[in-house]
Amino acid sequence: MMDNVSQITMFFLSGLNETNKHRFILFFLILLCYCVILLVNISVIVTIILDKKLHEPMYIFLCTFCMNSLYGTTGFYPKFLWDLLSPVQVISYSGCFVQAQVIISFVFSDLSILSVMAYDRYVAICRPLEYHCVMSKKKLSAIVCFSWMTPFCMVGMNVSLTSRFKLCSPYISRLYCMNWTIAKLACFPAETAVNNILTYITIIFYLFHGILIVLSYVYLIKTCANSIENRAKFMQTCVPHLISLFIFLVTILSDVMIIRYGSKDLPQAFKNFVAVEILVIPPLINPLIYGFKLTKIRNRILVVITLKTK
Repeated sequence: MMDNVSQITMFFLSGLNETNKHRFILFFLILLCYCVILLVNISVIVTIILDKKLHEPMYIFLCTFCMNSLYGTTGFYPKFLWDLLSPVQVISYSGCFVQAQVIISFVFSDLSILSVMAYDRYVAICRPLEYHCVMSKKKLSAIVCFSWMTPFCMVGMNVSLTSRFKLCSPYISRLYCMNWTIAKLACFPAETAVNNILTYITIIFYLFHGILIVLSYVYLIKTCANSIENRAKFMQTCVPHLISLFIFLVTILSDVMIIRYGSKDLPQAFKNFVAVEILVIPPLINPLIYGFKLTKIRNRILVVITLKTK
């Protein structure tokens, strides 16, 4: 048993141990995936920033959504690409906690942004006369800050507590660092009690985000059921959001199920795929969904592409 946490200066990531034969192929596939993620997200962000007609709450939230995807994927892809070319997959003690902070806060920020986007659609369709008052520039700035800073601070507290644990092993059986995987290495399980309490508080806090989303869509469906105009608005602006929400829930729940109930007999490649879903599918699919479905963004991107090809 280790007497001092400072004895561990590096962590070993063992998720890639069974993929030695395919690392170069995997490297080019992951590099391609990351380049596409950067391209599609930056395209949506730049389109919204440069076009003043898109400076509306719905598009500002979408821009925030894409920025958060860039933030989260930056915490994973560069390090993972380096690991694919390295004989040993290691990460420094402090680097592991920074990666955990970035990836977990990215996930929670996504949920926060999805919840405020649902509320924005509720106000726009169910209370249109109050929309500009409710979603004023000042309130919009406060909501964007809330969706980023609250998850960052909550995750930061949890990660900070975990960093004080005395750890008995430097081996992490994943492709990247997560707070709960580090906590499992604690020498004394009793140390994790405070962390567990904070984790439950965080879960309850984000459960209310889920309740807000459900209530928003209950009212939206009731309002849109009796109006052709509102049904058209729902299909145009709410369907992309629902698809994003569905993708988010599937990727998160599958990872949680593997962590909680996953058998050691499951292939490591399958567990790796489930672990990276949240860092591949939402950042890649979401900007494509919104880019094709939202008319203003699609038309603007098509105009830019047309001008460049002439």
